[in-house]
Amino acid sequence: MSKPTFPIEVHGSAKQPLGMSPAAFLRDYWQQRPLLVRQAFPHFQCPTTPDDLAGLALEETALSRLVHYDRANNHWQIETGPFEEERFADLPKRDWTLLVQDVDKWDADVAALYPAFSFLPRWRFDDIMISYAVPGGSVGAHVDNYDVFLIQGMGERNWKIDVKPNPPLGFLPDVALKLLQTFDPSHDWILQPGDMLYLPPGVPHHGIGVTECLTISVGLRAPSSAELIGDLADQLCPDLPDELRYVDPGLAVSKHAGEIDAASIQRLRTALSPLLSMDDAALQRWFGGFVTRYRAAVSPTPPPKLPSRQQMARKLDEGASAIPHPYARRAWTRVGRAADLHSCGDTYRISLKVAHLFCAERGIDASAWAQLSASDREVLLNLLEAGHFLLQPARKGRR
Repeated sequence: MSKPTFPIEVHGSAKQPLGMSPAAFLRDYWQQRPLLVRQAFPHFQCPTTPDDLAGLALEETALSRLVHYDRANNHWQIETGPFEEERFADLPKRDWTLLVQDVDKWDADVAALYPAFSFLPRWRFDDIMISYAVPGGSVGAHVDNYDVFLIQGMGERNWKIDVKPNPPLGFLPDVALKLLQTFDPSHDWILQPGDMLYLPPGVPHHGIGVTECLTISVGLRAPSSAELIGDLADQLCPDLPDELRYVDPGLAVSKHAGEIDAASIQRLRTALSPLLSMDDAALQRWFGGFVTRYRAAVSPTPPPKLPSRQQMARKLDEGASAIPHPYARRAWTRVGRAADLHSCGDTYRISLKVAHLFCAERGIDASAWAQLSASDREVLLNLLEAGHFLLQPARKGRR
């Protein structure tokens, strides 16, 4: 029986941005193979402009990079922001690109792209990075260890990828960027506004500006096993008593004093049992805290003049809303008939029936506030005090 074949290029539509159902995409493509969707977003209106992006790169707390390729000397140069406005006036007409990360935290129109990917867990998303390139602008051929959806926002970009088995992954020496020493593409496309390229981890790729262009990168970065194990150990260690140690009662006479024998390794497993035998409840509580603070560029803080809890409750009664801070990552886990809400690494017990409201992008408006129990209201007030949610005044004429 022949193996099924999966097209690498499909056409999308307003009803099916992936060119197929989300279930089919997750089954056949997600973390398995690339997919180019022509017109995933028909009549796409780019949510930002090159001037907006350059203005953001001037900000002290924005994460921005400028990459320039010197063709004459085959040399790559990378600069990190914030930049002075004059820097952009000095740039040539070719061969450079500006990248700004976390644009979704600054621009609500950019963040509004997330609902198009609601078939994936929200806590899996890292950020939306946007790159502006002039003709020839690029960051070089490279490979990423995360999933990304590349939406063409403005202009044209040439994307080359290599899907052949076991592609060479050696890096160029003496280059700050991890660029591939050898890149032999198997596919070569020009993307137009509204086109979208999905790349799973490990696929070599190279994007080059054909015209002045903007590309929107919706990234889903997963933690490495080393990061997970390190954080879990850090979480467990302070609670472990010093008396809990490697022990070896009933030790047999050693035949070879320098040998670590099989029995020693078994005793080692016992000593490590707090890490190896965490129950699901403890593991999900730790992971919820970890993943909602993972790679956070900024820790949300409350505004300088925060109303009292009584004042905030009254404002919510009168029609105000509690909206999530742009940098506040939230997720929830079931705990019997209740739920744990994880926000920026902190955990709060809430009612299961309203857990989704605390994680909704729109936040909690007056009607949702009215549904909350007294204990859930206390949690929301705690989140407002911590700066994880921000109070948005009621619209005029609304109660």
